[in-house]
Amino acid sequence: MADAFRSRSATDPSTASTASSCFFNLGFFKIPLDQHFSKPNNENMKFALFAVTIAAVSAGRPQLSIQVRDGSFDGLDGLDPSLTWSSSTKSGDYDLEVGVDVAARPTADLASLPRSAWGVASRSFGAWGVSARADVERDNMDNAAIEVNADNSGDDLSFKLFANAGSSGSSVNRIEATKSFNSGDARVTVNPRMDVASKDVDVTIGYDAGRTNVEVEASQQEQTLKVSQQIDDDNRVAPSFALRSGKVAVEWERNLGDDNSLTTTFRPDEEIEMEWKDADWTANIQMPLSGNAISGANVSVKREVNF
Repeated sequence: MADAFRSRSATDPSTASTASSCFFNLGFFKIPLDQHFSKPNNENMKFALFAVTIAAVSAGRPQLSIQVRDGSFDGLDGLDPSLTWSSSTKSGDYDLEVGVDVAARPTADLASLPRSAWGVASRSFGAWGVSARADVERDNMDNAAIEVNADNSGDDLSFKLFANAGSSGSSVNRIEATKSFNSGDARVTVNPRMDVASKDVDVTIGYDAGRTNVEVEASQQEQTLKVSQQIDDDNRVAPSFALRSGKVAVEWERNLGDDNSLTTTFRPDEEIEMEWKDADWTANIQMPLSGNAISGANVSVKREVNF
C-alpha cells in the first residue's frame, strides 16, 4: 500500500503555490489531505456532471426508481422518478466505474437533470485491494464526498476512510477498521470507528453462530444489543434493546420464496419500516408513528430496467 501515497514539494511547478502537498494516490485518483482548492466554476461543474451523465448512459444499464414523498399519493406531483446509470471499464491495473443519478422528468434544461454523480477507481497492491470513490451532489458541487477502502481478504482485515474535498479545503471525517475471526463454530467481527473531528469512538461486535446472531454496538452515549434468531426456514425475528435510553425495536423477516422477502421493523412511538423484495422489484415503506397513529408515509419503488 505504500505505493499509494505520494508527496509533492514546491519544486514541482504544478504545486509551486504550496510548500508541501500530500496526496493519497490511486493512479489518476488523488485525494489532497492538506491543500486548499481554488473555487471551481459552477457552470463548468454542471457541464462536467452532464458529461458524466452522457458517458454513463451510453454504456450502462439503468435502474428506475419512483418515490412517493410525504404520503402524497394524489396525482403525479407526488411522484419523484429517477434513473440511475453506471458504466465500468478497465485501464491497465485499474478498474474504473462511473455512475449518475438523473431526474426522470420532462424539462428543456438538460443540464439540470443530473442530481449526483460518482466515480470509483480500484486496483490491487499486493495482498491489499484498494479503492477510492468520489460522490458529487448537484446542489453542492463545490464539495466531493470521498471514501477510501483497503481490504485484505486473506487476513479478514479492512480499513475505511471518509473525507470531504472541495473549494474550502479537505478534511478527514471518519475512519474505521473491521477484523473478523473464527471462535469455535461461530464467526466474530469487531468494527471500531472514530469521528476525527469530535474524537468520539464507538465499536460494533458481532457474533454469528448460524441461526443465532448477536450484535453489540457501544459508544459513550448508548449501548445497543440486537439478537437475531432464525425461527424456521421462513421466519427470522430480531429484537434490539438500547440500554440507556430504553428504546426497543423488533424486526421480522418473512421469506416469501424464490429469494423474495418481506421485512418489517417496528419502533414504538417512532416508525414502522417495511421492505418488500419481489423478483426485480424492491419497495420500501416508512410510516412515522405518533403514539398509535400513523402520520403520512414515504414510499419508494425500485426496479432494474433493461432497455
